Amino acid sequence: MNEWSPLAKVYDPLKAGSIDSTDVEPHDRAIWRAMNARYRPNKAVTGDPQLTLFVARLNKQTSEEDLNNVFSTFGDIRRVRLVRDAVTGFSKGYAFIEYKEERSLMKAWRDANKMVVDQSELFVDFELERTLQGWIPRRLGGGLGGKKESGQLRFGGRDRPFRRPINLGGPMPQGRPGERRFYACFICKFLPIRTHCKNKIHICAWCVQ
Repeated sequence: MNEWSPLAKVYDPLKAGSIDSTDVEPHDRAIWRAMNARYRPNKAVTGDPQLTLFVARLNKQTSEEDLNNVFSTFGDIRRVRLVRDAVTGFSKGYAFIEYKEERSLMKAWRDANKMVVDQSELFVDFELERTLQGWIPRRLGGGLGGKKESGQLRFGGRDRPFRRPINLGGPMPQGRPGERRFYACFICKFLPIRTHCKNKIHICAWCVQ
């Protein structure tokens, strides 16, 4: 565990589907799909991936001009690419912003995450499609982050980093009468310290947020 990191250094769909990166079997069909996927980054995408930010959770009304106005406060921008539906032309709610200098990129990565633009709280991270080896996008069962309601959370990214694995050292003790017991979370399968129990379904404090 000396090389453990909360962020994935190589994308592995099986590990991404595990809260502490230790799963040995996929727990949803999407992980199977990602494990069998053969994905190659879009060659039509131009620009320097090392100077590009991924910006998500955008208000569908936010335009390229709006993004340029907001993110240019961190430094000179080379290109703003708002991803739109090929048929309708409507925004898909995410964009890529390429800076001219690394210091501008780092400042935006640090300060723009969770910034509110057009009543929407942004999620900002580095571009991963061309920089994270083995990357599989969400549409193929991969990706990072996600909503609890989807049942397809992906860990190892800025939004949902890996938790440090815990060596239980054998079977989970049942405890003595009056002792505090520990239960695996129904959602993330992790062993929580505190639980929110309803109808004998245990949910950890992290997932109940």
